[in-house]
Amino acid sequence: MTRLRCLAPGKVNLCLFVGRARPDGYHPLVSLVQPVSLADELELELAPAPADRDEVVCPGIEGENLAAQALARFRAAAAWAGPPVRITIVKRVPVAGGMGGGSGDAAATLRLAAVAAGHQRRTDELHRIAVGLGADVPSQLAPERCLMTGMGEGVRPLGDPRPFGLLIVPSAHALSTAAVYAEYDRLGLGRDPDELDRLSGQVPGAARDGSLLAERLLHNDLEAPARSLCPPIGDALDDVRASGAVRAMVSGSGPTVFGLFPGPDGAGHAQAAAAALRGRHPGATASIPVGPTFAAPVPA
Repeated sequence: MTRLRCLAPGKVNLCLFVGRARPDGYHPLVSLVQPVSLADELELELAPAPADRDEVVCPGIEGENLAAQALARFRAAAAWAGPPVRITIVKRVPVAGGMGGGSGDAAATLRLAAVAAGHQRRTDELHRIAVGLGADVPSQLAPERCLMTGMGEGVRPLGDPRPFGLLIVPSAHALSTAAVYAEYDRLGLGRDPDELDRLSGQVPGAARDGSLLAERLLHNDLEAPARSLCPPIGDALDDVRASGAVRAMVSGSGPTVFGLFPGPDGAGHAQAAAAALRGRHPGATASIPVGPTFAAPVPA
């Protein structure tokens, strides 16, 4: 078996609109998801003898990794009887930071396993597995700018965006996605289905013509509950605004904050802003949008 490597991009939500909780507790979503160049790195190889089962190694992360669940579910769904493999993950995307790091690793694991098993053309099968793993996994299966709807199962590619740079400011804190949604419900927030339908029709057009970066659709409904649970987010947002970003936002359920620098020079402006902020935010870094070729499995 050829050793394979794959990048698992983090993501930001350029908009995230959240409906009221359904009777089963899940919240319907409308979100413009943008993968970025800040990425974890995964490598798949044969498990060393005498291993008789797959293993996922992710230094610094305790407990079962979502990537291990992805690998087990792929084997079961694809009836893949290949030899045991080891997947090693090098983490760069903030953990519990709202950038979909664990979900991105699970999606990358599915891409790697599909290539290793010779099943990479079975995209419908991979999508079904991804839906069962979590709301962010389907949109990161073939990471590209997309409209995510429903409970994450709706994924509509929207093509490459106009150039822009991102300033990403991780937090020293961590937030549980479940806790942020619980706070969202406690605050009595939540959009009705008609409003979500209307927004799902507005976002793609604004994304394609470039007006999204300058209008009210740049919004995250989870920012308020995330700030309620983690007040230091407010200081990070202020610092990102002061750095020159045209918009400062919380990514996903937080607490990671990002800033947008539109235009062909946006990446350079984001790099300069990251360097200037590292005294207050040591993890500050610059990033750019990426597409599916960035995350395709390749021989290691």
